[in-house]
Amino acid sequence: MSGHSKWANIKHKKAAADAKRGKIWTRLIKEITVAARLGGGDIDSNPRLRLAADKAFAANMPKENVKRAIARGTGTLDGVNYEEVRYEGYGINGAAIIVDCLTDNRVRTVADVRHAFTKYGGNMGTAGSVAFQFKHCGQLMFAPGTDEEALMEAALEAGADDVITDEEGGIEVICEPNNFVAVKEAIEAAGFTPEVAEVIMKPENETEFTGEAAEKMQKLLDALEDLDDVQEVYTNAIIDNGDD
Repeated sequence: MSGHSKWANIKHKKAAADAKRGKIWTRLIKEITVAARLGGGDIDSNPRLRLAADKAFAANMPKENVKRAIARGTGTLDGVNYEEVRYEGYGINGAAIIVDCLTDNRVRTVADVRHAFTKYGGNMGTAGSVAFQFKHCGQLMFAPGTDEEALMEAALEAGADDVITDEEGGIEVICEPNNFVAVKEAIEAAGFTPEVAEVIMKPENETEFTGEAAEKMQKLLDALEDLDDVQEVYTNAIIDNGDD
């Protein structure tokens, strides 16, 4: 496999996310609230809630904040009623983009997302226009230098679908969304700690962007990610940040 290093891109994305730590808490509280509303407030029997709570603790959110968000979701405490909305569209050179939102005002959210697409050279698409180019799956990323053979054995034994090593030595474990928590726990029990662990929309094919096109695409993605109602942005564009 020639081309980009996925590990370099993961590092860049993680650094960008770390820089927006305050916004991360807000997004996680929304996700915890919705997960509790849809699947109940018991972390052990609600995989989506378990994942959101794990992310919250990894982001150093106090347990009390997590408990309050769960209580709002289950109706024990009053709170805003968020709904899930997905928008799809095209970026620079037709790159596919999925924007997942949690909102209490769809009219405001669609206007904000459309404005970001238009302002930065993209186009909003219709529902289903690009989603077929992505696969819903669990993804765990491990740093270069991880024992590939031992990790592969632990991952496959836990029920993972695939283990992929990129050109820098970063290792990616892919699994079914419903299997994610079990796979993550089994791999961690085997002594491995993922740098990134989430359920994502993974592009089936990727396109590398360099130079001016990469800059334009990054601006569009940043504008979408900065919107208050946006939880996640997925794309099949791989941005070359020039730090490989």
